[in-house]
Amino acid sequence: MKFKIGKDKKSEVIRFERYLEDNLFSLYHDLKSQTYRHGEYHYFTVSDPKKRDIHKAAVRDRIVHQALYDYLVEIYESIFIDESYSSRLGKGTHRAVLCLKNFAQDIFKENKGECFALKCDIKKFFANIDHNILLNILKRKIKDKDVVWLIEIVVKSFKVNRHRGVPLGNITSQIFANVYLNELDYFVKKELKLKHYLRYNDDFVILSEKQDELWKNIGQIKEFLGNNLFLEMPEGKIIFRKLRWGIDFCGYIVLPNAVLLRQKTKKRMLKKIAATAEKYAKGEIAFSDYGRILDSYTGLLKYCDSYNLKNTIKNRFVYGKIV
Repeated sequence: MKFKIGKDKKSEVIRFERYLEDNLFSLYHDLKSQTYRHGEYHYFTVSDPKKRDIHKAAVRDRIVHQALYDYLVEIYESIFIDESYSSRLGKGTHRAVLCLKNFAQDIFKENKGECFALKCDIKKFFANIDHNILLNILKRKIKDKDVVWLIEIVVKSFKVNRHRGVPLGNITSQIFANVYLNELDYFVKKELKLKHYLRYNDDFVILSEKQDELWKNIGQIKEFLGNNLFLEMPEGKIIFRKLRWGIDFCGYIVLPNAVLLRQKTKKRMLKKIAATAEKYAKGEIAFSDYGRILDSYTGLLKYCDSYNLKNTIKNRFVYGKIV
């Protein structure tokens, strides 16, 4: 079962699998007879590094989430725009950064270095997804009444405020988020006809050689989000920059001719590597494990221009030199 990948040793998964056949037949009966009811969520927080509130469903419900997610992805994947990079197979942060770099290079060359960027995000996006709007959007494509019934149960199983909010922790929240903001994507690409637009989750960037047009576009986007999706863009999260200053996006700084690791990410990485090196020095981990952990920390460097940083890590933590 997909939902348990990487979770085989979790106690709740082990308990469910102990009576797997009975549990699955019981779940099938409840779904078939439409007596299925979603269970309670287990709440906890994680820091990655930003603090996030996670609500984890029971194993029984996570099986339903995975089945529903697979069903919706089959329908919506071909509908989503190419420039939507979050929670999609073959996409992700690194491809989003590469796309932004390619956009930047195109405009930079065409306009002899004159290029501007607007980077925006949405106020408490997951907490503010409106249930009724989401369901109405889904019902345009989903005509099977049984599936609509199940979607409504999952959507309404969680709320932050009245009829709003989807939980970080549900795999269905990933597809719901993309379906919801696909409305924005189509508005930007089809109505405003903006070529150099891309989105990762609720962060999106627009590039243009004309700064006055960018500000005009943002006004139209804010109006669309408020009127159609009940979402807000805080003024402090609307960032205007000249391209040559660099664009902070998905953990990297994107320039027309380079991609650099964000300073905060760099410092955090070096701190984690130093802590691992200290454990190795104390004999708490083997050399093979130290090398493997070091490789995992530095793996993201292949996606950016990091020659000097790689040398720093090698000299400080591999060859033992102080730099």
